[in-house]
Amino acid sequence: MVFVTGLVSLFTDLSSEMIVPVLPLFLTAVLHVQAGEIGVIEGIAESTASVLKLFSGWLSDQMGRRKPLMLAGYGFSNLIKPLFAVCTSWGQVLFIRFADRFGKGVRGAPRDALIADAATEADRGRAFGFHRAMDTLGAALGPLTAFAVLAALPGHYRMVFWVSAVPGVIAVLLLLVFLREPRTPAPAHRRRGLPRFGFRALGGRFMGFSLIAALFALGNSSDAFLILRAQDVGMRAELIPLAYFTFNATYAVFAMPAGVLSDRIGRRGVLVLGYLIFAAIYLGFGVVTSPAGVWALFAVYGLYYAATEGIQKAYVADLVPSGQRGMAMGTFNAIIGLAALPASVVAGALWQAFGPLATFGVSAVCALLAAVLLMVFRI
Repeated sequence: MVFVTGLVSLFTDLSSEMIVPVLPLFLTAVLHVQAGEIGVIEGIAESTASVLKLFSGWLSDQMGRRKPLMLAGYGFSNLIKPLFAVCTSWGQVLFIRFADRFGKGVRGAPRDALIADAATEADRGRAFGFHRAMDTLGAALGPLTAFAVLAALPGHYRMVFWVSAVPGVIAVLLLLVFLREPRTPAPAHRRRGLPRFGFRALGGRFMGFSLIAALFALGNSSDAFLILRAQDVGMRAELIPLAYFTFNATYAVFAMPAGVLSDRIGRRGVLVLGYLIFAAIYLGFGVVTSPAGVWALFAVYGLYYAATEGIQKAYVADLVPSGQRGMAMGTFNAIIGLAALPASVVAGALWQAFGPLATFGVSAVCALLAAVLLMVFRI
């Protein structure tokens, strides 16, 4: 199951990450959108995905099955993304970005719960690390493919969006045909109505970690601002997807080793390291003045992702019993999502009012505070 899920994520991220480094360029160069509006688009998109995971995770627990929600989420996202190619206003981009992240919100928590259920606590970091490595391999190939398209057709951003449909279709077919989910019994006493948003049933350690992660997320604005910064210091537009590729390549190489390391020394220490790396890199983006510096920062940025993305999910899985993991993953991501909207909106506002250093400086401070709290409270 973990292997098939990894393949599905590989092709989905190949599709998605073709778009990620190109969309900010399309917004600024073609639709003439400002940084503040990009912040609104990204904030709404990412918070939508995360908040929806609360409901999809709860629903997958109630159903005793994860695959139907995964299929619905992956199918919807991969159907809607290529429609960026026909957008003529930033409002249309916002709608499609919202719809794409809606699909991500539907699939995310059930998928993470499926991976958690398929692994033991002793190798859960390895399982999530493997999934992140496959996911990020696709994320690395996406910008590389976008670079190839733009190198052949400079400025043809819409063609990148159309090409992204091909790996998206492959991802859905892999999920539909090859994922064989063992049926698990639904809870004997199903809760009626909507899931309750709260920590009581999930425990104090889960609550503490979620709040610290939310503080970090308040400074973790969209990667679109990194793309804008690369453009701001003079990097050629067709080279920006290639720089983004270096970030994803680093992430892909180190994701599984980071997961294995967390199995051996504990999740908390690896997460603290990841938060500190993030703080250093964002401070670097605030003061960088050359394309060469941006290349170096993107290369190291992958280390932060490797040390946090899969590890946070493995840590959440460690903190709650198996029958509540869908709800726990959903609740955790909902909390992060509540922070994602102000993170990107504030980042865009700070950029327009005070410049990039203010945007990236605030992010670095939030990450440092989160690292200190995680060390001090030893959750």
